[in-house]
Amino acid sequence: MTGETHLPTILATLDVDVRPGTYVLLTRTGPDAAADAVAQARITEAEGITYVVPESAADALGAPPGFVAAWLSLRVHSALNAVGVTAAVAGVLAERGIACNVLAGYFHDHLLVPAARRDDAVAAIRSLRGA
Repeated sequence: MTGETHLPTILATLDVDVRPGTYVLLTRTGPDAAADAVAQARITEAEGITYVVPESAADALGAPPGFVAAWLSLRVHSALNAVGVTAAVAGVLAERGIACNVLAGYFHDHLLVPAARRDDAVAAIRSLRGA
C-alpha cells in the first residue's frame, strides 16, 4: 500500500479520529496475560513491556492513576517513509502546551494526549490543514 510523501499534501488532507474512552499506560517486567487480554497496544522494551489499556480496566490490573489519555488516530493516506508528519503534529501540540505520546501503526499514527485536552488537541491537529 503506497501513500503520500509530499508533506504539504499530507497536511492539507489530515484529519483525526477520536477513539472512545480513556486509556492509561502500565508496565510489566514480563508478559501479563490479563493485560494482554485488554491491551489496545503493547510495546516491548529492554526495561519491560508497556501496555496501553482502557482506563476502566486499569484498576483491576493494578495500574496507578497516572496519565489518563484520550486516543487520537491521524486519518491521512501517508507513506510510512513520509517525512515531517510527526514533527508537524507534535509541533502544533507543543505550541499549545499539549503533551503527546505517539504510537505508529501500519495504517495510522496514534496519539495519546491528556484526556482533559482532547478537544484542544483535535482542534490543533485540524489547524494544520490550513497551514
